[in-house]
Amino acid sequence: MSTGLRIARTARGWSQERLIREIEQYARQHVTDVATTASLRVYVSEWENGKRSISDRYAVILRQLLGVTDAELRGRPRAPEPSRADGYDDLLSRIDAARSVDQSMVKAFDDQTELLRTMDRRMGASGLVDQMTGHLASLEEALNFAVLPDARRPTALALAGASTLAAWQAIDAGAVERAWRHYELAKRAARDAEAPLYLAHAMAEQAYVLCEAGRPSLGLELIRDAQRTLGSGGSPRLRSWLYAAEAELCAHAGLPGDCQRALSSAVATIPPGHEDRDPDMLSIFLNEAHLARWRGNILALLGDSEAVSSLYSALDVADPSFVRAQAGLHADLVQAHLARAEYDEANAHLRKARLLASRTGSVRQRRRVDLLSARM
Repeated sequence: MSTGLRIARTARGWSQERLIREIEQYARQHVTDVATTASLRVYVSEWENGKRSISDRYAVILRQLLGVTDAELRGRPRAPEPSRADGYDDLLSRIDAARSVDQSMVKAFDDQTELLRTMDRRMGASGLVDQMTGHLASLEEALNFAVLPDARRPTALALAGASTLAAWQAIDAGAVERAWRHYELAKRAARDAEAPLYLAHAMAEQAYVLCEAGRPSLGLELIRDAQRTLGSGGSPRLRSWLYAAEAELCAHAGLPGDCQRALSSAVATIPPGHEDRDPDMLSIFLNEAHLARWRGNILALLGDSEAVSSLYSALDVADPSFVRAQAGLHADLVQAHLARAEYDEANAHLRKARLLASRTGSVRQRRRVDLLSARM
């Protein structure tokens, strides 16, 4: 039985008929042949009931539509990869290949990560799973066989940045175990690179996995450990990001006093101006406008009436290319209006949040929309 296909389909709220329509639409857009609608109905039913194995051709389509790895799609545990270093000659050839990883190649790796980040931000993560899997495999290969520090450190930094992006994409796709493994990989790479900024960032993002699993207090401990790991170093933007993450986890953990203190620290630490990228930490997007949205989200979690004005201020200046973030912002406004019993306004933003979550294929945002909808 392909439980993986059924889990991935239902996580998106898709019926079997919806999945069939998506397969047909994918085929039209990519000019590829698929079976008739009647045959696809049989295939999907038999795939999910274990009467037919998913062929490689359809697996490619399903992975792109559902944002899952091949192992997740087929519902089987990921088998350990066999070692391909068979003998000293093969080992040395791999080491020699790793020595060719110079600054230009590391830049190419980073450019690929940036491209995947941009595509994720605008279109969602579900269609990028194969590209990201291959990208991480190339980086791991380069790092595993790099011998000397001048090759290992920049490669490890590139891997740490790519792994945190892959992990966040996995969270968005509802693949929490994959997200956890990617964060562990990012942490190992950051330690290899002796980069506390990257390590602290990976630790703090990993805390969200714990929070969404129902353990916000444990996630809060991890974020505070990340702050200790960073120490007095790091950029003000990263420190502000960590304070805001702490505030959000405090809100989830039911600690309003600690939440307000952390939120005040975030506001006091954020650098002024419109610039949102941290030159030392390109995966951080945070400026005063972004923080206003985050603050509104946190205040909404606390049931604070001030959340609405903060969120509308953020909506006025929101970057339209951050499609998934806009879905989250509208969901925040639903929560804030519900706290004030303003149901018409909440309904209007709920429709926008659902539309944007569907557009990006975000399982995480879809779940949040469903939970908010149940409160209407």
